[in-house]
Amino acid sequence: MHRPPPRLPAPEWFTADDSALNVALVYPMRGPAGIFGPTCESCARLAAEEVNKAGGVLGRELRLVEVDGGAAPAEVAGQVAALVETGVVQGVTGWHISSVRQALAPRIAHRVPYVYTALYEGGENTEGVYLTSETPAWQLLPAMRLLAEARGVRRWFVVGNDYVWPRRTARAARRYVRECRGRVCGEAYLPLGTEEFGEVMRRIERADADAVLMLLVGSDAVRFNRAFAAAGLDQRCLRLSTLMDENMLLASGPEATADLFSTAGFFTSLADRNSMDFHGSYADRYGPDAPVPGSLGESCYEGVLLLAALIERARTLDVSAIDAAAANVSYEGPRGLIGLDGRHARQRIYLAQADGLDFTVLAQLRSPYDLL
Repeated sequence: MHRPPPRLPAPEWFTADDSALNVALVYPMRGPAGIFGPTCESCARLAAEEVNKAGGVLGRELRLVEVDGGAAPAEVAGQVAALVETGVVQGVTGWHISSVRQALAPRIAHRVPYVYTALYEGGENTEGVYLTSETPAWQLLPAMRLLAEARGVRRWFVVGNDYVWPRRTARAARRYVRECRGRVCGEAYLPLGTEEFGEVMRRIERADADAVLMLLVGSDAVRFNRAFAAAGLDQRCLRLSTLMDENMLLASGPEATADLFSTAGFFTSLADRNSMDFHGSYADRYGPDAPVPGSLGESCYEGVLLLAALIERARTLDVSAIDAAAANVSYEGPRGLIGLDGRHARQRIYLAQADGLDFTVLAQLRSPYDLL
């Protein structure tokens, strides 16, 4: 039987301690993204334990300090900035939406290294910010191109939450669709926490779309999937999401995932040496009933490993020195051997199709060596 790890101590319990390296783990504990919060914590905790078994970071124990990344962006930024300013934490990582990253980075990135693990819209170049996950050029463009060729998709309808990641990703998608000789035939942007999708379904039907690009977060995407199937639209057009993991499939239900595609750097169904080692360690640590370590939660494992590798390579916590050494940083994790291109992780990207409550990987869309 799975027993979740005890909650990490609250931030106010931590103090500056030269024998430990405290890292703020910022992940969603509420809101639409809260659906995969438990796997974010479990994966990050596993990585921290493995780092410590290998000797820690600069000879210090790596400790995680939980921060709720599902709160309002200004609130999250204020709490993390206070931890940094008082010397309680010496690094930051975790999965949280782009609005939180945009509020947080200017306040802390020049003071401590910040490893952001969520897929995002691209363009982040703040010194001290490092990114482990996917961007539209690597993730969305090749997926759209493949679906245009294999399925004849020409007419896309975009449905997203109303904030920076969906808006800017949709802007890129318009260019990509033109490259694939198609067009965007409609767009809808909805507040985080939307529960009613009836009008959007009617607009998709009227637009006669071949495919829907889903840019919805967590439980919003789950409710959309259910509404989409209930309206019978799953028999008329496919769905492509760049933010859809196995936890969201489970919540959607198998009857709501027909002709649903996802693109990401990690799926639980991948069966290479790195991913199998990770799954074995995860199962040994948490048991068979643990939250599924899909791409969103697993990204937090990557974040801890990259942060440790950056600091170890530079042999200091100084952000400028870490930045100067970043080009020579690499580590091996569930996604394979990872190095940096600029401040972004180089990694494989895959296209997968939902098969009930799991994903079947169809193709590798990008190699980590494409930009070398």
